[in-house]
Amino acid sequence: MSIRYIAFRLFIFALIIWVAASLNFLLPRLVPGDPITAMLNRLEDQGMAVTNQVELIAAYRERFGLNAPLGVQYVRYLAAVLRFDFGYSITSFPTTVASIISASLPWTIGLLSVTTLLAFTIGIILGALFMWRGTPLLLRLVTWFLIIIAPLPYYLIAIVLLFLLGFTLRWLPATSASLVNQMSGFNWESISKIINMSTLPALSILLAAVGSWALGMRAMMITVQGEDYITLARAKGLSERRIMLGYAMRNALLPQVTALGISLATVVSGATLVEVVFLYPGIGRALLTATNNLDYPLIQGITFILVVSVAVGVLIVDLIYPLLDPRITYERR
Repeated sequence: MSIRYIAFRLFIFALIIWVAASLNFLLPRLVPGDPITAMLNRLEDQGMAVTNQVELIAAYRERFGLNAPLGVQYVRYLAAVLRFDFGYSITSFPTTVASIISASLPWTIGLLSVTTLLAFTIGIILGALFMWRGTPLLLRLVTWFLIIIAPLPYYLIAIVLLFLLGFTLRWLPATSASLVNQMSGFNWESISKIINMSTLPALSILLAAVGSWALGMRAMMITVQGEDYITLARAKGLSERRIMLGYAMRNALLPQVTALGISLATVVSGATLVEVVFLYPGIGRALLTATNNLDYPLIQGITFILVVSVAVGVLIVDLIYPLLDPRITYERR
């Protein structure tokens, strides 16, 4: 891989970050309404008397820099983004955006990284075995079931699991809010509560994702079946097991690895609807709350972190892919 190509990819990466940051600044401000007025209205709805509302709105707008011209706000925003300084949350003032993100992000990364890796591993194995003639019938039926339910949105599966396992059978907690408040420190009791509260959300995401990975791997296995190296391996008299593991599965796995890299890069975005269904304290739920409250700094902070994580993940996959498959090169011949 040439230095010129790496420099070009880094330039594209920086351009993507700049465009995303600019849209991140502009789009929330196109939404009708004023965040300060909306916050004061919520306080009044909760029975809190707000006096001198005009002066209070002016003070808050000055504190958050919303009274400055849009161009000045944009320059200040870009300067703050370069320092990863997103300021204070409007609805949770004086809590900083960074503290809200740091409190929510580990929950999302822990949940989605584990479920993504498990779904990838199980789906790849099931998809490959589905094309092996020696696969038991029961395993084929399980794979067919997972492929059939793969098109279902994960939040619908979450609602069904919530009804069956959370409310009807009561095997697992229906929500996470109460368990989060009971945790104190990092000990075995807290770990067991985390596993207990994360099982239902993880299971809903896992059931929705395994079938997709299995279907993709099955399609790739079908594609490589007619390749010359498979025919040559059979002509050499190699066993079907060795052909499947050493030749077919190995080559069919490369596109799936690319998809895995992008999926891991997007785990930061969270599973918003699943987090809302189970009251899971992740980044997706925090973003939805910030959007409903027109909390500009929090929206900008979360979405910028999401864009950076995806861009970094795609960049890493792009740079290491030639190492995974030596047949691929970005240099001109």
